[in-house]
Amino acid sequence: MGIAEGKAWKGHRVSLVLGSGGARGLAHIGIIRWLEREGYSIESIAGASMGALVGGIYAAGHLETYSNWVCALRRTDVLRFLDLSFRAGGLFKGDRIMDTLREMVGEHVIDDLPLAYTAVATDIDRQREVWISEGPLFDAIRASIAVPTILTPHDYLGLTLLDGGLLNPVPIAPTFRDFTDLTIAVNLNGEPTSAETLPAVSAREDREGADRDLRSRIQQFLDTVGESFHDSAERDLGVFELLSRSFETMQNAIAAVKLAAYAPDVLIEIPRDACGSYEFYRAREMIELGNQLVENAVRGTDGP
Repeated sequence: MGIAEGKAWKGHRVSLVLGSGGARGLAHIGIIRWLEREGYSIESIAGASMGALVGGIYAAGHLETYSNWVCALRRTDVLRFLDLSFRAGGLFKGDRIMDTLREMVGEHVIDDLPLAYTAVATDIDRQREVWISEGPLFDAIRASIAVPTILTPHDYLGLTLLDGGLLNPVPIAPTFRDFTDLTIAVNLNGEPTSAETLPAVSAREDREGADRDLRSRIQQFLDTVGESFHDSAERDLGVFELLSRSFETMQNAIAAVKLAAYAPDVLIEIPRDACGSYEFYRAREMIELGNQLVENAVRGTDGP
């Protein structure tokens, strides 16, 4: 979806909506870089899950530091952040990854950020979405990325909060209060697209071999704590993959409804088969894909 024909938006103020979708959210980095390079002023960010994480780190002024770090991750590095939880509600605590991000970015208060920022989370008790636009940045991020059954819920201000993508995977509504010229939304659950029709990206990995290696190592890790989530690492990830795909299926349906109700000026769609939700080792590929897809979307009907 491109900008209405004949309009030139370069230099205008942007409200940026960053959707949820696991490792595909690394495409947000490429999108932000392109917008800045082309002279757009990002004055507001609303994000869910990975969108809240990338958007929050950008708002805090440390996107390049985070990008350099995540691009250096190898397939097996993900295991270092799997801190097993012994409480009900989630397999992993998430403390290790949050401590790493805090060390990298530092503590920030949303109210002091140089742009408007909203992280969307889900209040599981009241069954409604929560917009966090004040208070500690990392409380907002941790709440928004709490994928059900994978990460434990985040207790914040008396609320039990889970992943914002549960109810609003593309949170456009928080931008309605913005005085900006253009709303750009990124949906990480776009229609599947064959590799041949995706924009060319450099150094595409052997996905079958990479997936097989990662699955085998995750299986070994889970086996050491007595958890057996699948019968064969060669075939699938059993419960782990079933949960991930079920969550994505739900997000796809909700995103379609939200986008039909609240159409942004520009919609960038990342195909949901471009990257698995846990394939963070493919950061460079996803960043480059985001860079290319935003250019196609913004200039699609606007000319060079």
